[in-house]
Amino acid sequence: MMTAEDYKNGQVLLLDKPLEWTSFQLVNKVRWLIKKEFGLKKIKVGHAGTLDPLATGLLILCTGSFTKKIDTYQAQHKEYTGTITLGATTPSYDLETEIDRRYDISEITSEKIKQTTLQFLGEIEQQPPVFSALKKDGKRLYEFARAGEEVSVPTRKVHISEFEITKIELPQVEFRVACSKGTYIRSLAHDFGKALENGAYLSALRRTKIGDFSVEDALSLTAFEERFSR
Repeated sequence: MMTAEDYKNGQVLLLDKPLEWTSFQLVNKVRWLIKKEFGLKKIKVGHAGTLDPLATGLLILCTGSFTKKIDTYQAQHKEYTGTITLGATTPSYDLETEIDRRYDISEITSEKIKQTTLQFLGEIEQQPPVFSALKKDGKRLYEFARAGEEVSVPTRKVHISEFEITKIELPQVEFRVACSKGTYIRSLAHDFGKALENGAYLSALRRTKIGDFSVEDALSLTAFEERFSR
């Protein structure tokens, strides 16, 4: 059983973020649990890389003095699995917003889908979604988007080392991606649809790895809470 000093001196906690939780909510929950357990007034807790509310999977949390290591963990390559739905687009590039346009997918073949992944390997230019937490002029991009305001988002260079199609059951395509820090899988899904001369959005996402850390070694929130109820 860990002590208050263990958490203050620094711990790396691997959590499997639940669906519909923000990364910030999970950090707050973990901080509250530690403070309550040991009667602490404060304890530093931070995460190494945001996951969208509609994504699940590996979130690295650092406590105490280990919060200084967050940038190191954040910079590491990441791996995701998920589902891209073809034949439609949404403004947020995922399920956060309603479908705004539909496309005919009758001409899309499995061979074309697999071939199209090759266009995204290596260093690519990517435009982050307007429904994102990136800041412009002191405001989050999603604040502009939700207010219906037009905002230009500069592209960024990211690196995709692997893009594998694991299952095709149209309109859904399951995939695995290994990529650099700063890659938006929602944007990858959107751009993948455009490359197919069609439409696409991200309908499921799970982060499976960050560097050498794996979600297989992560605790569910319930399992983490049980540590404090024994």
